Amino acid sequence: MSNQCYKSIDELPIMLTIPQVAAALSISRAGAYELAHRKNFPSMLVGSRIVVPKDRFLAWIDERITQGVF
Repeated sequence: MSNQCYKSIDELPIMLTIPQVAAALSISRAGAYELAHRKNFPSMLVGSRIVVPKDRFLAWIDERITQGVF
């Protein structure tokens, strides 16, 4: 696993892994896996891997901020 450090949103890959989601949200990997299994979170399976499309992840964050849920 790479310890890539992103300096901006534009540098994030199109599909994020769970460790990348955890780093972006400053939460644990276990917390990110728990989040990925929630019905309203935009994760998907590709084979046996859970990935999160960057555009849907950012939209999910915006929605949470707008709703005051964060």
